[in-house]
Amino acid sequence: MPLPEPPPSDLAQRRGLLHDAGFRAFWTSRLAGTAAGQMLMVALGWQMYDLTGSAWDLGLVGLAQFLPALLLALPAGHSVDRHDRRRLLAAVLAVQVAVAAVLAIASGAGWLGRGTLLAVSVVLGALRAWQMPATQALLPQLVPLDRLAQALALSSTALQGAIIAGPALGGALYATGPWLLAHLGRGGSGAAATGAAGAALVYAVAAAGFALALARVLTLRPRPVAALREPMSAQTLLAGLRFIRARPVLLGAISLDLFAVLLGGATALLPIFARDILHTGPWGLGLLRAAPAVGALAMSLALARWPVRRRSGAWLLGAVAAYGATMVVFGLSGSLWLSLLALAASGAADMVSVVIRQTLVQLATPDAMRGRVSAVNAVFIGASNQLGEFESGATAALLGPVASVVAGGVGTGLVVALWVRLFPDLAHHDELTQRRGEPAR
Repeated sequence: MPLPEPPPSDLAQRRGLLHDAGFRAFWTSRLAGTAAGQMLMVALGWQMYDLTGSAWDLGLVGLAQFLPALLLALPAGHSVDRHDRRRLLAAVLAVQVAVAAVLAIASGAGWLGRGTLLAVSVVLGALRAWQMPATQALLPQLVPLDRLAQALALSSTALQGAIIAGPALGGALYATGPWLLAHLGRGGSGAAATGAAGAALVYAVAAAGFALALARVLTLRPRPVAALREPMSAQTLLAGLRFIRARPVLLGAISLDLFAVLLGGATALLPIFARDILHTGPWGLGLLRAAPAVGALAMSLALARWPVRRRSGAWLLGAVAAYGATMVVFGLSGSLWLSLLALAASGAADMVSVVIRQTLVQLATPDAMRGRVSAVNAVFIGASNQLGEFESGATAALLGPVASVVAGGVGTGLVVALWVRLFPDLAHHDELTQRRGEPAR
């Protein structure tokens, strides 16, 4: 076995994380890949609503992404622990390049319909089963453990910056695509042709973003870790789930996020709010999708400078309660600017809970189990996001979009009150100082 190379994080300790070439490559890859994914989802959501005008179909897009991610999560986590995480992440990004390119060609040719968009959502969900665990497990191989909380906060700035730029750019491209193609002498006529032209341009730019992310991942040289050698079995597949279940603080933190975002999220309904309630267009949808990330970016920068060190459980529960309150304000708002402000505040509150939760998980997890634990964490996150989109769409179809969002925000507050009683260890958790492998009780 070759001797491991000195960790690149030694330089990061002396000069700052963003001076380290490995962390910087990881950071820029996450920025480019997430921005591309956000652009793709803006185009896919708006195109679906253009084609069907159905809140139910918008919810189905989320469900189509969640189900394959759920079914493949445990095998994906096992493979992340067994194989090279850098290569797995590179393979996922390569497939995303191909998917975005095919969408661009098919949309420009007018081949996309409701069924095709749902099928693409299934593929994207399957890819996410590997992407999130591989990304989360790779970061601790690039930085020292004592700087992990700072690295997570800085990594989140890339994530949130991408969630700001991606939807805004995607919405702008969708709106200006028909004009651009018309001036190139390739524009069509009619609403369907207009939407297809805008979507095709967004998908093409997204493909370039995924390609840039792939190129940066291929330059990474992560610290070697011992790979899982046991063959796939029920015992190894369920190891991550058992690990989390045995640690009440981790279980409480992860499940809190699941139910809070499941109830309080409104991402799937943003096309409805943009067009029918706030009376704007694709550019407005891009702003609405970007607004939570504006608040999250500001908060992630603050947390990188002033990390939460004490009373982490109280901070986590308070942040989730604040998230629910902001969603009530958004649901009741009839003003674009108030809606953007409420969504930005929701992103700031959510970022506090994200950084605390991810730090708890990473500090408590040994290297050999990061893939499987991250896969379970990804299921919870996917359930809160994609299954939450389905819940939002189904509830909006029954009650209307405003009642759906307001009820979800109130439900988030009730979940926080219940979790204080169900997980007292989480409510009273103090320092984020567990060493690697130490149980988070």
